[in-house]
Amino acid sequence: MSESATLTVRLSAKTKDELGTLAELTHRTRSFLAGEAITAFVKRELDIVAGVERGRADLRMGRVIDHDAAMDELDAMVEAIALARK
Repeated sequence: MSESATLTVRLSAKTKDELGTLAELTHRTRSFLAGEAITAFVKRELDIVAGVERGRADLRMGRVIDHDAAMDELDAMVEAIALARK
């Protein structure tokens, strides 16, 4: 079993009520659902931050492409796909 810790959060009364409704409908506890939601949120946000950091590293290393050149490349790909479908 994984180690757990307790966290107190403030929610609007409406969100707390909706969480309670969801808990009843899914036969889960509010605590379980809140933990799942926070876990998913943290993972998603960490992934976003990691992507931004990769982009910043690429920028520092000069691994970038001009916007107009990138758009020309994308337009050519879209056109090639459209022609292949005809």
